[in-house]
Amino acid sequence: MDFSAPVEPALPDWPCLLNGSLTPLNQARVSVLDRGFIFGDGVYEVLPVYAGRIFGFEQHMQRLDRSLREMRMPQPNTAAQWLSMCRSLIKEMRERGFHDLLVYIQITRGVALRDHVMPSGIQPTIFMMVTPMKPPSAEQRAKGVSCLTADDFRWQKAHIKTTSLLGSVFARQISADAGQTETIMFRDGWLSEAASSNVWVISGGQVVGPPKDHLVLEGIRFGIIERLCGELGIPFELRRICRDEVRQADELLLSSATKEVLPVTRLDGRLVGHGDQRGRPGPVYHRLYEAYQQLKATESI
Repeated sequence: MDFSAPVEPALPDWPCLLNGSLTPLNQARVSVLDRGFIFGDGVYEVLPVYAGRIFGFEQHMQRLDRSLREMRMPQPNTAAQWLSMCRSLIKEMRERGFHDLLVYIQITRGVALRDHVMPSGIQPTIFMMVTPMKPPSAEQRAKGVSCLTADDFRWQKAHIKTTSLLGSVFARQISADAGQTETIMFRDGWLSEAASSNVWVISGGQVVGPPKDHLVLEGIRFGIIERLCGELGIPFELRRICRDEVRQADELLLSSATKEVLPVTRLDGRLVGHGDQRGRPGPVYHRLYEAYQQLKATESI
């Protein structure tokens, strides 16, 4: 039996926090019996940071609370404690020359002998890291991106931001294999979301998204886009959206922490939109994107 150490990929020595201890990312270790490793039994959040300031912190904390409640896990920290830890890691990364970042927070149920039953009385494993943000390119914003569609084969608790992401990994790989930006999914013929983004349909000047239920992860952009639509006088509605309505949309948008709002101009090989706007980012996208930039500048902390 060969007990020699396996060859590990080269990882950066960026700082991370593991159970409160600051350590280089390439040296961080957890137990092989951590339930996050064994079962994917945990939750996570990803917070965008612009010029060292966190955007949407309160909303991300609220969603983290919701995910923990759904997973029957205690909240290990107050919002103030999370903010302090986020800022300490951001400071470390800014000293290394990085400014637009993503803060990743992961909480697993903890370490215990393998058993499907949720153990009680164990300490959660808390991991935090900060990585450079990779936003869409200027070309993607100017021309839009291409996506394809697939059936949503994931489980029916998509509203929990859990580390059990294999379904989303498979969904994203479908579009990656085809050289596409995202996989837009439908469950029983109705729009749910993309593999790692929410999806918005614009028809007749109205922004429409799927309802907030257990089949869709309520992205932080749900509230942001609804708010921006209200401020801009753009009609907004959440309801069930069929496949044909998506295919016939005037505009399609993706939203996420890294994408912010991003236009989809080609779906399943067909140009999105109508008339002169066909296959081009549309006017609603441009209005929402500009308003989003203003919000980032004024409400990041």
